[in-house]
Amino acid sequence: MSFSKLGLSAPLLALVAKSGYTAPYPIQLAAIPAIMGSKDVLGVAQTGSGKTASFVLPILQQFQRKAPAPNRHIKALVLVPTRELAVQVAAVFTYFGAHLPRPVKTLAVFGGVSINPQMKQMGGVEILVATPGRLLDLLDNKAMQVSEIDILVLDEADKMLNLGFKEEMTRIFGLLPANRQNLLFSATLGKDIDTITEMLLRNPVKIEIAREPETLASIKQVGYHVAEERKGPLLRYLIKTQALKQVLVFTSSVHKADTVVHKLKGNGVSAVALHSQKSQGARTEALRQFKAGDIAVLVATDLASRGLDIPFLPMVINYELPRSPKDFIHRVGRTGRAGASGTAISFVTQDDVQHFRVIQKKMGAWVDMVETEGFNLHGY
Repeated sequence: MSFSKLGLSAPLLALVAKSGYTAPYPIQLAAIPAIMGSKDVLGVAQTGSGKTASFVLPILQQFQRKAPAPNRHIKALVLVPTRELAVQVAAVFTYFGAHLPRPVKTLAVFGGVSINPQMKQMGGVEILVATPGRLLDLLDNKAMQVSEIDILVLDEADKMLNLGFKEEMTRIFGLLPANRQNLLFSATLGKDIDTITEMLLRNPVKIEIAREPETLASIKQVGYHVAEERKGPLLRYLIKTQALKQVLVFTSSVHKADTVVHKLKGNGVSAVALHSQKSQGARTEALRQFKAGDIAVLVATDLASRGLDIPFLPMVINYELPRSPKDFIHRVGRTGRAGASGTAISFVTQDDVQHFRVIQKKMGAWVDMVETEGFNLHGY
């Protein structure tokens, strides 16, 4: 089915075609008509499944039929767990919304930066994409009103609950009008999601898009047995001997990310860290340099990686394994997206062996292992 069958307006369809979309993803096929029909929606779909456009397009379509809101009265609120995702979602709204017959202004707000510029930019904003804490800061400063919101979106709700935003979200819900449309998107279902679903959604259209088996099948996975003290030299050996140009490396802590970057740069490999202790400006610039190919290696923690969308990323390296198999799948899924192939490498110490078996079992795929004792890593 084509986008033209979903009831979108001609101006939106023209922008969709211009943006390179050829056919709707499954989540878009199901969600767009339901949202345009003013239904509450519970959408369960993995990252990279096309869910952002599945709510952006119908929300903008609805706004074409609405009169502009009074100044500083937000009409649609999108809550997200991280700064990067806020910027990413707002960019999609802005791309489509700025070129419609009735332009719609969107703003992303998040912590880690001064609140004053965000307060000044609030004029004329109708769609606000926000992290929960910064939204409450803005409300406390009376920067805008949420009493007339028509649409509430929770994007990656499972991650927001995992990251401890439940109390803040409950406070926000209490400030919103009771009569509104609610859209909840999550990568997983669970007890917390069930609770918030019961609290928010009224007779929702439930959409669950299963993870496609070929999603991980398109990714070549390799594991390297390696002693802890040889991880750094092995990483540099792989990058240099294979002339790798765009590598996303995952560590489990901020300190380790900074250490890996320091060692890479000391050995002539361009690298930058992306983690929660970096300023928003530094994080945005790091991601820009990496996407542009100016930096060969981006070293990230799991928290900073939420919402990262790097098209055609060729390689992911798990310098340290995550504790959760779900986080492992999330990491590996940064590559091999949109039909492209990718490679995922995992460093496995002796202490990691049993945990890595659990990860593989949960993933439903077994990874070929390479012994590295015979690798000559001298000079790396």
